[in-house]
Amino acid sequence: MKKYFRYMGMGILMLTLATFSSCTKHFLDEVPAESFTLDSIFTNRDYAEAALTTVYNMLPQDQLYLSPFGAMAFTGSADEMEMPWPEKYNVTMIAGAWNPSDGPVADYWNNNYNGIRKANVFLENIAKTPMTAAEKSRWIAETHFLRAFFYFNLVRLYGPVPLIDHVISTSEDFTQYKRATLEDLVTFMVHDIDTAASILPMNYTADKDGRVTRAACLALKSRLLLYMASPLFNGNPDYANVRDKDGIALFPLVYSSDKWQKAAEAAKACIDQSEASGYRLYEAAGGDPEKSYQELFLTPWNSEVLFARNESNTWDANDLNRTAFPNGMGGWGGYSATQELVDAYQMANGDDPINGYGSDGAPIINAGSGYQETGFATEDGKYWQKGIRNAYTNREPRFYASINYNGAWFNGRRIEFWLNGLDGMAAHGRDHCVTGYLMKKFVDSTINIPQGKWVTTTWIYFRLGEIYLNYAEALNEVQGAVTDVYKYMNAIRTRAGLPHLPAGLSKENMREKIHHERRIEMAFEMQRYFDCHRWKISPTVDRGPKHGMNISVGNSISDEAFYKRVVTSNRVFVAPKHYLWPVPQGEIDKNKNLVQNIGW
Repeated sequence: MKKYFRYMGMGILMLTLATFSSCTKHFLDEVPAESFTLDSIFTNRDYAEAALTTVYNMLPQDQLYLSPFGAMAFTGSADEMEMPWPEKYNVTMIAGAWNPSDGPVADYWNNNYNGIRKANVFLENIAKTPMTAAEKSRWIAETHFLRAFFYFNLVRLYGPVPLIDHVISTSEDFTQYKRATLEDLVTFMVHDIDTAASILPMNYTADKDGRVTRAACLALKSRLLLYMASPLFNGNPDYANVRDKDGIALFPLVYSSDKWQKAAEAAKACIDQSEASGYRLYEAAGGDPEKSYQELFLTPWNSEVLFARNESNTWDANDLNRTAFPNGMGGWGGYSATQELVDAYQMANGDDPINGYGSDGAPIINAGSGYQETGFATEDGKYWQKGIRNAYTNREPRFYASINYNGAWFNGRRIEFWLNGLDGMAAHGRDHCVTGYLMKKFVDSTINIPQGKWVTTTWIYFRLGEIYLNYAEALNEVQGAVTDVYKYMNAIRTRAGLPHLPAGLSKENMREKIHHERRIEMAFEMQRYFDCHRWKISPTVDRGPKHGMNISVGNSISDEAFYKRVVTSNRVFVAPKHYLWPVPQGEIDKNKNLVQNIGW
C-alpha cells in the first residue's frame, strides 16, 4: 500500500514539541512531568523527524476558504466567489470593514511566525541527531524551504515584516526587531530556497509524496520573484514614504525591469529542470480537455504537481468537497462562483462572450462570439444536456470542469438552484448557493456525504501550469510577445481545448491575454486575490457590485425569472490601503519599533 508523508505527528511528543516552539499556553497542561527536553528530542532520530513534521504541519490549509481556525478566505475575497455565511472571518475582508485588531489579521501573522519559529528550533538543534549525513542534509534543506515559504506568505500579505533567523531567547529584547526592508527579506528567502534546491532531489519515490523537492523550491522562487517584479512591490510610489522609526525606506523606491528578467529566468529554470525530471502538464487518457483539467485536481501527485499537501479521507479533510457540494446532495452548497467569473470563461471557439458591462451592470455581449444570453438548448452538446440555458452552451471545456450551473448534470442528476428546486435556498436555510453557480473544480463527485463516504485529497501549492504562466508573464514584460511567450501560453490553451492566440500581439495586448489566462486557468487556486493586488487592478475588479442569478425565485429549470442578473454583494476596496493587510495591532502594542502600513 502506498504511504504518503502526511505531516502527522507522534502523539504526546507533538504536544511536547509545541511547548518549545509556540506561545500557546494550553499545550503546557498536556505535558507530563517527564516531558522531553530539546536535547532528548534531537538526540533521537525518530523524535527529530517528528520535530520536522511539526514544521510541515504549519503549512497553510489553503483549501479551507472559510474557517475560524486561521485559514484565510482569499478566494472568497476575490472577484471569483461569493459565500452565504455572515461569519466575520470572511466578510470583513470582502466588505473592507475590518481593522488591525481583527482576528484574521493576527491569525495569519501568528501562524506563519509559529512556522518560522519551529523551523528555527529545528535548524539550531538537528546537528545533535544521530543519522546519516545525507539524510540530515535533506531534512535541513526541507526546513530551509519551509521557512522561506512561511516568509513569502507573510510578505505577500503584509509587505515587509521582521526578519528572525534564529530562536529568540527569553533574555533577548524582542523590541529590537523592526520590519526588515523588502529587499533584505527577498535576499533571505532566495538564499533559503537556493540552499534547499542545491541539496534536494527533483522528485521522490511515491512513499515520500508530500516532502519538499527541488522542483518545489524552484516553483517557490519563481512565484516569489514574479511577485517582487510586479507593480505592487516594484518601485510602487504609494509606498515611497513607508519607513521605519530610523527613516529607512521599507520598499524599493525605484522600478527595476531587471526584476522581471530574474523572474523570467527563475520560471524557465523551474520549467526546464522539472520537464527534464519527468514533470508534464497533466492530460487524461484520450486527451479530452474537460477531463484533463478536472482530473488534474483529483489525481494525487500526477505529472503536473510540484508540491502539495496530503489530506486524509475524513469529514474534516473533505471540507472543500462538503462545502462546494450541492445542498440537496448533503453538502453545504456555499462556494458560489460570481457571474463575473462565469462571464470570463471563453466560448469554445476562443472568443470572449462578454466585452464588458454598461453603467447599469448589464453585459455588453460580443455578438460575433456565438454567445446567447437567452433561450434554452434544444439539443445535447459534448459537455451539456438539452434544456439548459443557452448561456451555458458552447463554452470552453474548463467552464464545464470548474462550474456547476443550473441544470448541469452532477452526481447522478440535474442540479436545481431555483428557489424551490432540490438545491434551492427554500429548503436549506443559510446553506445555499448565493449566485446560481457552485465551484465544481476540485470537487470529487464520487463522495457520498449522507453515507459518510469520503476520498483522500491533496491541495496543490505549486504546479507546472502556473510556472508556464509565470514565465510567459515575466518574459512578456521584458521582451514583449516573443516566441516563448506564445509557446507557453498556447501550451496551456491547447490542454484546455482552445485555439492558439492570434499572432502579432503587442506587449500590452499580450499582457491582457496573460491576465485573463491566469484568471481562468488558476481559478479558485488562491491566486486571483494576490494577482489583482500585485497588478494593482483591485480598485476595478474588487470594488463595487458582484452579480449572480436570481436564486430567490423560480419553480423549474426554464423559469425565466431565475435567469435575471442580480447584485449579490457590494464590495469595498480602498487604494492603497487595502493592497496590504495591517500589521496586527497587538504586535505594535508590544513593540513600538514596528510601523504600521499606510491607511491603517
